Amino acid sequence: MPRPVSNPPNPWESTHVEWLEDPPQARLEVFEEQAKSMLSENHSPDVPFRWGVNPYRGCQHACAYCYARPSHQWLSFGAGTDFDRKIVVKKNAHECLRRQLTRRGWKREVLAFSGITDCYQPLEACYRLTQRCLRVCLDTRTPVAVITKAALVQRDRELLAEIHRRAGAVVHVSIPFLDAELARKIEPGVSSPARRFETLARLSEAGVPTGIAIAPLIPGLNESDIPGLLSRARAAGATHAFLTLLRLPREVLPVFVERLQEAVPERAQRVLSGLRDMRGGSLRDSRFGHRMEGQGARFETARRQFEIHCRRLGLAWKEVSVLRPALPRARGLFDSP
Repeated sequence: MPRPVSNPPNPWESTHVEWLEDPPQARLEVFEEQAKSMLSENHSPDVPFRWGVNPYRGCQHACAYCYARPSHQWLSFGAGTDFDRKIVVKKNAHECLRRQLTRRGWKREVLAFSGITDCYQPLEACYRLTQRCLRVCLDTRTPVAVITKAALVQRDRELLAEIHRRAGAVVHVSIPFLDAELARKIEPGVSSPARRFETLARLSEAGVPTGIAIAPLIPGLNESDIPGLLSRARAAGATHAFLTLLRLPREVLPVFVERLQEAVPERAQRVLSGLRDMRGGSLRDSRFGHRMEGQGARFETARRQFEIHCRRLGLAWKEVSVLRPALPRARGLFDSP
């Protein structure tokens, strides 16, 4: 069971920390646990990877729309503010992962960092669990696919470049908004869009394959941002892109609606109406294979716009219903030298 840490490391006081903007205002509680396994097997057709690595539970980014919020209920925490403020740290993550990746039966399949919460959230600046897990992947020549909203991933760009050279790696940075003020309201603990585009550029310059994730598409908030997001990502060196529709599990729906009404009260009803247009009259669809894609004329218009601009810019992309672009598909890319 996770145990509370009475005096956790302070990621904003250390001179070695790369937390680049103001710390979140929410009071933080940190819990440490000893993990028994670090490989989470995925059985959902909505995402393309089989194995995920999650060094943390909960996420300080506090995104109003985060589909992973219900996972916190497994720990008897809430899916709302508890998810943002009560963070569980798997302190032995790298040691546990090394045991699993050095077993005879491991086939060096692609590992996704992370399938649930952001592996580069602020606590990573002091715990460095993601960095240590990546070093294990380098040692075992295991390919990795990272998706993050955090500028902190820049810290590991040389490590990720080396993994790419030896086994294969790709980093997608999630940037759903162009407007910094709107982004701060919906994603209060995340690096600004400008900082995230800079992150794409620095990773690309280091030799790491990169992409942009327009995730999620929120009708009435960011449909018009699609061309600008793709253009700025391409200018920063990105070669891949994917887009997913807003997904609201049962426990996430009231959290999102409450925060949406607080953040943009004048647009809240328009957003919810637009989501119903894209979800066949409902605000959510929990069916496997349908959770991240939509339907109807409005959704098809957004998808066509995304595809047209990807073609124009030379960005690799797939259908919006899958995240497969997060993994380069070129033959031999993940083969060991």
